[in-house]
Amino acid sequence: MKLLLITLVLLGLAFAGIAIKIWAKKDGKFAGTCASQNPFLNKGGEACGMCGKMPEEMGDCAPKSS
Repeated sequence: MKLLLITLVLLGLAFAGIAIKIWAKKDGKFAGTCASQNPFLNKGGEACGMCGKMPEEMGDCAPKSS
């Protein structure tokens, strides 16, 4: 029971931290969400699935317009 309580408190703190980060950021956006900008995550040099930018095209990651 003690372990369950500790786990729930830690999960609650994690969710609170994420909520505070979203609240404190301008327009509630996370910085650097484009995986194509990270060479460790994108070893094949593929375009970002969210914004369509290639790794060479550094900048803000905005969703593709349909």
